[in-house]
Amino acid sequence: MMWRGLHRVRLLLELDRKTVGLFLEAFFYLGWARLLIALPFSKVSPSLGVHMRETSHLESKHQRQTLRCVQQAITLVSRHTLWRNPCLVKAITAVLMLKRRNIACTLYLGTAKDDEGNMIAHAWVRSGSRYITGAEEMDSFTVVGTFASEISG
Repeated sequence: MMWRGLHRVRLLLELDRKTVGLFLEAFFYLGWARLLIALPFSKVSPSLGVHMRETSHLESKHQRQTLRCVQQAITLVSRHTLWRNPCLVKAITAVLMLKRRNIACTLYLGTAKDDEGNMIAHAWVRSGSRYITGAEEMDSFTVVGTFASEISG
């Protein structure tokens, strides 16, 4: 067990500073988003973007690389936190990280029924044509809300 932890630390130290910074940012925002979902959604939703709007499906070449890096950081770091990171936590993290980079994105909220007939929910984020979080399950859900986070300037 101790060796595994030391091995992970060694791998982290071998990464370039930019990647380590991205991982630390993802870790911070995953924790922050975890705290935000404890608040009433009506208090959090204004910071997620314009309700019931979507952003463009176009992106630049520069954005593709950034989107891929943000997507990979959230996916990787969310597996190694001390807390659970449900889809809404990952989605809010993606919105915050993309806002910081002045990249437009849309957060989607969807609902469906599980095998026992219970209502379930899912959240995912798209920027341009790339799905940053939640793409694996999104097709099973009906979109009930969107939040467009437009770029400023």
